[in-house]
Formats: sequence, structure tokens, C-alpha cells
Amino acid sequence: MTDAEKNKCHAIIHSHAVMAAAGNALPLPGTGLAADTITMTTMAMALASALGGSITESVARNMAINAIVAAVKKNAVKTFVKEASKIIPFVGQIVSPAISVAMLESAGWSLANQLDAERPPHLCGTEDIKLLGNG
Repeated sequence: MTDAEKNKCHAIIHSHAVMAAAGNALPLPGTGLAADTITMTTMAMALASALGGSITESVARNMAINAIVAAVKKNAVKTFVKEASKIIPFVGQIVSPAISVAMLESAGWSLANQLDAERPPHLCGTEDIKLLGNG
């Protein structure tokens, strides 16, 4: 992944994490996971585009669900606290979005690295440079 691609991915991941935080501010348990899934789906599509490829919405949704499941398994306590905190007025509207941002940032970079590793060599930034150098 080139530096320009990393910068694009950073902007995509951070902006989507902030959008998910807004969805997680709703004081209803379960709405956070729905917001995370929708946000991760659009994030996966945007990341694929930033890395020179494209994926369908159904592929992006599957990638999002897999990333969320992995994040939940890795951070089960955080996920429980995120959803359970919504029962407590005001506290949940601060805690849940904060945890969501951290989890989506982590899952977003996992997606970006997965997409980068799976793309064909001719779409990789370093291969482009080699091809241009060979004239």
C-alpha cells in the first residue's frame, strides 16, 4: 500500500468510524450493531475503491459482518459494555460511541489490509512503479 493509499484509507476509516459513533449514540440496545454493519459495508466499498478495485454491496456486507464478528469475538467485553451502557441515560450516549469508534478503526484497518493483500499485483502501488520503470 502506498503512502497516498494509506492516507485515503485513513480518511475513509476515520470518517466512517465517526458516522458509526453517531448511530451508536441512540439509547436503544442493538442499534449500535446495525449502525456498525451499515457503516462497515460502505467503508469496505470505499476502501476497495481507494485501493483501485471495486466490490459489490453483497461482498462488502459479508466482509463487514465477518469483520464485526471478529471484532466482537476479540473484544467481547467492550461489545457488551457498549450495548449495555445504553441502558444508563447520558452515560451510554458517551461510552457506546467511544467504544464503537475504537472498534471500527481497528476493523477498518483490518479490512484495508485484507483488501490490499487480495488485490491483483497489477493494481498494487509498487507494481505500478515497477511497470512504469520498465518503460
